[in-house]
Amino acid sequence: MKNYTTLILAGLVIVLAAVLIGVMVYIQNQPAEERAIEPLVDIAAMEPDSSKWGINFPNQYDSLMKTKTNNIDTAYAGSSQFSWLERDPRQVILFGGYPFSKDYNDDRGHANAVDDVRATKRLNLNDEDPKHTPATCYSCKSSDNPGLWAELGMEAYDAMTFNEMTPNINNSIGCANCHEAGTMRLIATNPALIEALERQGKDWETYSRQEMRSLVCANCHVEYYFKGDGKYLTFPWDNGTKVEEIISYYEEAGFKDWAYPETESPMLKAQHPEYEFFTAGSTHYEAGVSCADCHMPYVRDGATKYSSHDVHSPLLNPEQACGQCHTDTDYVVGRVAIIQQQVADTKITAEDAIIDAMNAIKAATAAGNADPALLDEAKKLHREAQYMWDFISAENSTGFHNPEYALEVLSKSIDKARQAQMLAAQSVNDSALLQTGTFYETK
Repeated sequence: MKNYTTLILAGLVIVLAAVLIGVMVYIQNQPAEERAIEPLVDIAAMEPDSSKWGINFPNQYDSLMKTKTNNIDTAYAGSSQFSWLERDPRQVILFGGYPFSKDYNDDRGHANAVDDVRATKRLNLNDEDPKHTPATCYSCKSSDNPGLWAELGMEAYDAMTFNEMTPNINNSIGCANCHEAGTMRLIATNPALIEALERQGKDWETYSRQEMRSLVCANCHVEYYFKGDGKYLTFPWDNGTKVEEIISYYEEAGFKDWAYPETESPMLKAQHPEYEFFTAGSTHYEAGVSCADCHMPYVRDGATKYSSHDVHSPLLNPEQACGQCHTDTDYVVGRVAIIQQQVADTKITAEDAIIDAMNAIKAATAAGNADPALLDEAKKLHREAQYMWDFISAENSTGFHNPEYALEVLSKSIDKARQAQMLAAQSVNDSALLQTGTFYETK
């Protein structure tokens, strides 16, 4: 009897296992879930014209179009395209010898991305010049890109010049940059993002919807560089996404963006590392908040609830952006002001320290008798200090996305800059002492 019962139980387990496997196979082979609302028109895969998507989703499209004119500034940034070089002339010095010393304007809204990249003075449109601007500079500017990457492959895309790619770019940032046609699910579209995740052993397809509401921003709002002669778009995440880990990546790769005039310091330019900065253990990130929760809050049009695509600072609509979680938005706005003031002041302190280091290295180089080892170490510290400062400066939140981390990185920047300044001075003094024979070993 006992054996009979065991056989029955074993049979039930096998049957249930078979049923479970059958259900899983059935689910796996089901077509992707469609939106609950029947679309008015079918959207082709990677359709670059956002107005076509707007037929099915007019509220989202209309709000996206507001980014064309939402040129309101906040206390420390905004979208009016003001010049950072005029607002903070130190940056003309900090980026000396690099195109950012000629033109460095704050970004306008998404709908202006193509116009603005074509208007910048940083472009070198002489295709005969080995330093001409590559097509890679269009990578984060257009909804044409997903289709072009699929057609050409990113290697061929990046190998073209900016001029050669221009006729193919007709639309600014739009729906195809973040959404899959038909399902409207959020997707990674930038091959550089997908490759960077794969090198870390990560698969974006396994991310939750809430995680994707930040990851899609990482299609563009990240640090990157152009790798090799083909200017291949690459995210330097192999060692991790914190600033020291990115610096170590560049050290191992032997990469520099430019050599600083009069010193030949091998410099790095940070881009806009919002994703790396926010995900580095910030309070909001650890609480499960996404970029879209604050920058694309849910709003209503009658009975319709939708995520606003008028992407801008939450300080411009705190009741909608912050009020979803915080009951006292006046307190929140005041708290933001305190944090940003502290970070902004510390950022200027870092700039002054870096310029002092730069001047000390210039003086030591001009002296002609500096100790090469000490001077090289000073240049290395200058490179690291300026990149750490720029990691915060170029990040666009004046520290608010991760206040503690911002102050930590800036304090390290100041420390490295002062070390560089002292080493540069020491390199000349020690060399002079050695040459005059007045250097004595101390015990």
